[in-house]
Amino acid sequence: MFTKSIKFSSAYIDAVIKNALNEDIGSGDVTTLSLIPESRRSTAVFIVKESCVIAGLPFAKRAFELVDPRVKFSMLHRDGERVKRGSIFARVSGRTGSILAAERVALNLLQRMSGIATMTAEYVKAVRRYKAEITDTRKTVPGLRFFDKYAVRAGGGRNHRFGLFDGILIKDNHIEAAGGVKMAVELMKKNSGRRFKTEVEATNISETKEALSAGADIIMLDNMTPAEMRKAVAVIRSENPKALIEASGGINLKNVQGVAATGVDLISIGALTHSVRAVDVSLEIR
Repeated sequence: MFTKSIKFSSAYIDAVIKNALNEDIGSGDVTTLSLIPESRRSTAVFIVKESCVIAGLPFAKRAFELVDPRVKFSMLHRDGERVKRGSIFARVSGRTGSILAAERVALNLLQRMSGIATMTAEYVKAVRRYKAEITDTRKTVPGLRFFDKYAVRAGGGRNHRFGLFDGILIKDNHIEAAGGVKMAVELMKKNSGRRFKTEVEATNISETKEALSAGADIIMLDNMTPAEMRKAVAVIRSENPKALIEASGGINLKNVQGVAATGVDLISIGALTHSVRAVDVSLEIR
């Protein structure tokens, strides 16, 4: 259910970046082709305009390599490191036309991924006094899930299931379609071959108890108040101390400490990826 590492083939990653490059460059960069001689070479630097946690450097590097294998990309920081406003965190050198062709795709990846990593780091810092871990969700940009979840890890967070294929989460619609929590859990344990732990969503104490009695391994406390969560945590700990408890729904930086203080193990936050603010990053030819 909770991914310890994300591993995808280089071919998969290249396909996503190539698609982005094709989308941007199309039949050619008409501005650069009209202004810059093909033989012109330059060095450019990446600068952050605000303090942040950097993420996405390997993928920015790959964008330049896919445009022109002769371009040299030097990382001055690593993903997951916090950098100060005005810092130069990478350099790129090579044919000017190649640099300009890959610039926007590289910046788009860096800006979004650094924004996710920075926001994640803020949540991780906010709950550091508690045992709760910050996790992401599947609320990602279509086609960019690997990159979004990579950025969460760079910010110190943990990945929830990557997709529908690598974890069981029985939500309200599943429960309705299956005929109740007990039936849903029984069917899941029977038909999944117990390959995965079974997580069940609960929105109140009654549903929490029902999920426990049905044999859920993980219980998601969805959109409960901190007071309701504390009661639910007490019930779960007394009946099944081994069960993992996840909090989800309506959680932000203002209330995340209160949620962590209830004793939950995990706090999943969709805003890490669906409402991220991109970090201001620029590329300047020197």
